[in-house]
Amino acid sequence: MPSARPSTADKRKTFHELHKSGCFVIPNPWNVGSARYLLGLGFKALATTSSGHAHSEGFPDGAQGIDEVLVHYKELAAATDIPLNADFENGFADDPDTVAENVTRCIATGVAGLSIEDSPQQSATPLYEFDAALARVKAARIAIDKAGADVVFTARTEGFIRGRPDIDETVRRLKAFADAGADCLYAPGIKTREHIEATVKAVGGRAINFLNLGALGYTVNDLANLGVRRISVGGTLARVAMDAFIKSARAIATEGKFDSFAGVVNNAELNKFFGDDRKTF
Repeated sequence: MPSARPSTADKRKTFHELHKSGCFVIPNPWNVGSARYLLGLGFKALATTSSGHAHSEGFPDGAQGIDEVLVHYKELAAATDIPLNADFENGFADDPDTVAENVTRCIATGVAGLSIEDSPQQSATPLYEFDAALARVKAARIAIDKAGADVVFTARTEGFIRGRPDIDETVRRLKAFADAGADCLYAPGIKTREHIEATVKAVGGRAINFLNLGALGYTVNDLANLGVRRISVGGTLARVAMDAFIKSARAIATEGKFDSFAGVVNNAELNKFFGDDRKTF
């Protein structure tokens, strides 16, 4: 008889423990199948990907509404026995009060953590002004504390992927967000060792998440030695899958060739994996 599954509270406690020391990889599934496969590989936690899920549903990144996204979080959180972090974009609001309301809704999906960005969605404005960005972080922190949910809170500054690659401003924001109560800090797009070390130093011992896109050449050990606590891959795994699909479909459409089918995982293997996987639920 399968053992009892961990509760939401258990997963949140585990997620906090993971952020206290060491370095772990938190890959980003985009649906239940990819989440369960990553669980089967032994990863300790997972994170959603706004781009991966949006593309799988036929939308550009950032174009989905909050109701659809919350359904996705709830589905993934219920599908696995390890913590799930929600890529909650900009909190689906500009003003702090609505950010707080939406964070409360996000917590209710059963996620173990969530992140808030300092960049508006679908806007030509790259970043919120500093004071506004800080107020949004404070509002999210208050909402989490008020809910008593013990959710791990990640505050992000997006300058390096929004056309504002200023390490001094990035460090300024990360430090302020850490002082405002963020448990984990994240500046996607930074690449150099000097920038990584600067962000680690800025946050006074709180966890740093690093977006590793592979081409940068860093291994888990490299990043651990630089003081990174958490490593994510964003939408890259989803794009790997989409890239293989696109190349195969294009070859069929333009050349009438099916060579790309050679060597792919077979139906029986996937049936066995997901059949065995479901026996634990």
